[in-house]
Amino acid sequence: MSEDGADDQSGENGIAPTPEPPYYAVIFTSQRTDGDAGYSAMAERMVELARGMPGFLGIESVRGADGFGITVSYWRSEAEIGAWRDHAEHRVAQECGRSTWYRDYSVRVARVERTRESAGRASR
Repeated sequence: MSEDGADDQSGENGIAPTPEPPYYAVIFTSQRTDGDAGYSAMAERMVELARGMPGFLGIESVRGADGFGITVSYWRSEAEIGAWRDHAEHRVAQECGRSTWYRDYSVRVARVERTRESAGRASR
């Protein structure tokens, strides 16, 4: 278990473990353009980079065959979200997203006040 209360940060195999609230969720909803154009490699790099950022708690991401996707990343504070938003390498990815990879997108930030989990998850 990490010092912030999460068992790991992956979410790759389902629901990301998170600590007791409050914490923050960054909800990135997008519609991809056709083709890869380096997207997959950059997306992988951004997850790797985020995992190393202070305050990062976890991530969950899904994308349908139609290119519609939702990624939720969890953070300890708004200041740490700001540091992630402003990271130089992330800024490059954001610009590529606007110019090449996304037909449409939205970023929302929310404070998580409470959670409810299935019985199996509550026993962690």
